Amino acid sequence: MQFTVAQKIISEHLVSGKIISGEEIIISIDQTLTQDATGTMVYLQLEALGVNKIKTKKSVAYIDHNTLQTGPENADDHLYIQTVAKKYGIYFSRPGNGICHQVHLERFAVPGETLLGSDSHTPTAGGMGMLAIGAGGVDVAVAMAQGEYHFTMPKIVKVNLTGRLNPWVSAKDIILELLKRLTVKGGVGKIFEYAGEGVKSLSVPQRATITNMGAELGATSSIFPGDEITFEFLKAQKREKDYLEIQADEGAIYDEEIEVDLSQLEPLVACPHSPDKVVSISSIKNIKVDQVIIGSCTNSSYSDLVKVARILEDKTIAEHISLAIAPGSKQVLAMLAQNGTLASLIMSGARILECACGPCIGMGQSPPTDSVSLRTFNRNFKGRSGTLSAKVYLVSPEVAAASAITGYLADPRKLGVPIAAEGPKVFLRNDNLIVPPTENPSEVEVIKGPNIKPFPMVKSLSPEVQGKVLTKVGDNITTDHIMPSDAKLLPYRSNIPYLSNYCLTPCDKDFPKKAREYRGGFIIGGTNYGQGSSREHAALVPLYLGIKAVLAKSFARIHQANLVNNGIIPLIFKNPEDYDNVKEMDELLIKNTFFQVKRGIVKIKNLTKGKEYKMLLNITASQKKIIVQGGLLNLVKTKGNIKK
Repeated sequence: MQFTVAQKIISEHLVSGKIISGEEIIISIDQTLTQDATGTMVYLQLEALGVNKIKTKKSVAYIDHNTLQTGPENADDHLYIQTVAKKYGIYFSRPGNGICHQVHLERFAVPGETLLGSDSHTPTAGGMGMLAIGAGGVDVAVAMAQGEYHFTMPKIVKVNLTGRLNPWVSAKDIILELLKRLTVKGGVGKIFEYAGEGVKSLSVPQRATITNMGAELGATSSIFPGDEITFEFLKAQKREKDYLEIQADEGAIYDEEIEVDLSQLEPLVACPHSPDKVVSISSIKNIKVDQVIIGSCTNSSYSDLVKVARILEDKTIAEHISLAIAPGSKQVLAMLAQNGTLASLIMSGARILECACGPCIGMGQSPPTDSVSLRTFNRNFKGRSGTLSAKVYLVSPEVAAASAITGYLADPRKLGVPIAAEGPKVFLRNDNLIVPPTENPSEVEVIKGPNIKPFPMVKSLSPEVQGKVLTKVGDNITTDHIMPSDAKLLPYRSNIPYLSNYCLTPCDKDFPKKAREYRGGFIIGGTNYGQGSSREHAALVPLYLGIKAVLAKSFARIHQANLVNNGIIPLIFKNPEDYDNVKEMDELLIKNTFFQVKRGIVKIKNLTKGKEYKMLLNITASQKKIIVQGGLLNLVKTKGNIKK
């Protein structure tokens, strides 16, 4: 059989199931990653599984999200993660070492291996020819404990790249073009595999920009082949021993094919407030910009920032512009400082931030009221910047730098002679901020600060589920809506009771109060409910508030899995018009739940209206067992198949 790149990796790691789209499969996991905003819960869950040591080849815990320390909460979480990592066999990337995806690409990603991460942008490592998948925290905890991951085999989409990018057009424009064509729902249940002659013209950092932002398509993963470009990057990182050539077989069959002629692309912009509201920069006129931020796991590589520095060299940013730059890793920052490039950025008027996620997750650098902010990030959801009234545009580093100079959203092609920024022959390597695990775990004391509270547990499924509709929301509700994640709330990621006061408040300020008053109930959602971040808190907090089921027109992949893993039933309206019929405060009833969950078609009675709705439970047989048992942790512990 002729395999694609993704199918080859899945085949090599297949534990059970068939490589047929829609089939449930289990694959072995070589590596995992966590970051501090999700990591505390992951490691609490890992401890709850009762393992002595993880089963993966390599697992890494990163500190890159909650790095502002205005109180003890973040530092306490970091100390917990560092001590639990040392004890259980996990490498620990200290604060200041960089953004998890950038550092993982530099130091740990291996072509042909599998990676599961508790962050939706884990597919960044697909730029290295790795099958990298974002998942909820409990999935990552179980993968560390068992070395396996259950999921539905996605469709494989071939993205055939032809031609070459023109000057001033970047890898960011390739993925923005796909978002323009396919929307934020276009990749659900799919792996995007890049092929064609155009692939050879893209460096690993450029490829990683594309695979990173494939998460915004809703894709399970995105992947490039492991080829000579991959080898040269690994060699420059002094990791050539990790290289594996992996290419699609001649005649491999894909479920879908898309063609992108790179030579026809121009600089693109994602307008507020969605990554798929993409237009060409030439169609935008006279938009005054107040803030420009360059960085994030999408565009903070060495080559990205060298290009920006060369554009800004001997220039001064517009007087009304605030320009901030966050290098993706200590390696990037050190190299910029070593070769003098950092000076060009500083002299232009840029503010240099630490090597962390920072503004991308609303952790600092919130723009002014009613302002326009250009960002080289991957998401521009309303309010995510920390300023509800701000308009955030997603752009390439070239567009960002050109706009910082002019003060208006600017086409970089007007700058004249193209700027080249080739990757270095040798990267500066210094891993002194990566702490290895201990050989003597019994000697390590795991330290938990007072803000770290136990995660909520749920009982097994009840024969009947009844409750009120507590709120009804529209389409494309993000995990930022469900569990807000700004600089004020991020320090409380380890405290579910505290976070519960803010659940769904951007949509319904009274939701927490109603959930407590009626002791839980139901949520009604539109299409693509739960898009965005992989944050498990968007399921853990509703669980704590007693949510029994979410009824929606459709779900984003990771959030649906998170609901299941925490015992909340994700139901899809079989007849979309039923969404219009059900109202807030209607009383709903599900009878004979065990039979209905097993069958996959659930009838819900609306006792208030005297109506009955047919709902689809589009989950696997294994996930139905998880629902019945009351969550994945309950199921795994009940089965008792964790080897200590």
